[in-house]
Amino acid sequence: MNGSSIELSHVSAGYGTAGREEEMILHDISFSVPMGRNVCILGKNGCGKTTLLRTMVGLLPGTGEIRIDGRNLREMKRKEIARHVSMMTQFSDIFFSYSVFETVLLGRYLYSSSILGEPTKEDREKAGQCLEAVGLYELRNRQITELSGGQLQRVFLARTIAQGAPVILLDEPTNHLDLSAQKSLVDYLKKWSSEPGRTVVGVFHDISLAVELADYLVFMKDGKILAHGDSKEILSAGLLEEVYDFNVAAHMKEVLERWEDIR
Repeated sequence: MNGSSIELSHVSAGYGTAGREEEMILHDISFSVPMGRNVCILGKNGCGKTTLLRTMVGLLPGTGEIRIDGRNLREMKRKEIARHVSMMTQFSDIFFSYSVFETVLLGRYLYSSSILGEPTKEDREKAGQCLEAVGLYELRNRQITELSGGQLQRVFLARTIAQGAPVILLDEPTNHLDLSAQKSLVDYLKKWSSEPGRTVVGVFHDISLAVELADYLVFMKDGKILAHGDSKEILSAGLLEEVYDFNVAAHMKEVLERWEDIR
């Protein structure tokens, strides 16, 4: 696959009826997710970051055009989309009393010929590998209702990766994680995405984590994109002040300066 993995052209979207401007949260969004790059979407709460992720995988109605590897999203079935893009939301839609291993196996559903199909040996091996990757293999038989918030977050990440899609979308994946777990997660995502053809698109509040993971940044404000491009080229105090209020921007700039000193 060459070029951009996901392309958005004049996309507007929201949680109401498609095409009703007063119900739109995103307004005339156009940009491309570069293939093989790690992308972080930044902006204040309520600016449309989560809405953008959900729109990129066809979970919200909207106008404009989205193409995944050159194909129009509207012409793709859910399983076809899932083979290209997987998404981990802040709160899982699946929260039954499954074991950790069973929960990760749900990520393999698109490879089954039927909803009730038995997992194959390959499915089980893949689920085990993903649990090992996030450091939870020893908890594979525990019920997910018995896990801490941080452990649960890592289980959902393992399930997302088990899906096998080359592009993964992550909505605040470091929520509920302590500093050590945050660092481990970012290190794992960098390692995972180092394989050719893999791309991570993440929403982060912590700008230090964002610049540690991503080499491409997208800044949003009021449902629109203010800037996007290589992080070293577009990241500036002026842009931070435009996206956030002055005090927050000053704090972020200080964090980034300290981050560079530490690194």
